[in-house]
Amino acid sequence: MKVYPNDDLLLKGLASNDKQAIEALYKENFGLIQTYILNNNGTTDDAKDIFQEAMIVLYEKAASGSFELTAQIKTYVYSVCRRLWLKRLQQSQRYNSPVESLDEVVPVEEELEEHQKKNEAYLMMEKAMGHIGEPCKSLLEAYYLHGKNMQEIAENFGYTNADNAKNQKYKCLMRLKKLFFTQYKNGN
Repeated sequence: MKVYPNDDLLLKGLASNDKQAIEALYKENFGLIQTYILNNNGTTDDAKDIFQEAMIVLYEKAASGSFELTAQIKTYVYSVCRRLWLKRLQQSQRYNSPVESLDEVVPVEEELEEHQKKNEAYLMMEKAMGHIGEPCKSLLEAYYLHGKNMQEIAENFGYTNADNAKNQKYKCLMRLKKLFFTQYKNGN
């Protein structure tokens, strides 16, 4: 198995309570765990609890001095969080299958890879939104993030009517799509 030097440094930092290492672990891993838990009958608070429990497990392993990491930290944390979450669901009777048999159903590596691809796509979309410019960015955010209807958008953005606002939204969406797929093809 490939050794990840950065992961080794993070583990050593975690074991010595290095604030930067802990923040880096949180920053690199929490979003993925939160997405997983929200997609599996959980809340943001559940995600925070489960992630905190996994960090304690990782800390105890790292502090023991005998822990040998055989995968990326991200894979390890995801696996621990997944097991903790499924155990909690089982205890609250929101999930019926025994936790031990779940690896046969969905291998963690494949699921993690799928989540990473989605996260990368979201990051590319966020980057494309940053490059789209105004008023497109604000118009798309008003419609898709804030749930405003076309009449409200027309009034807020100074369009003569809802149809003109809808037409502009379509043009902005096509522009965003073009930016996104250009980045996607180039792998940026």
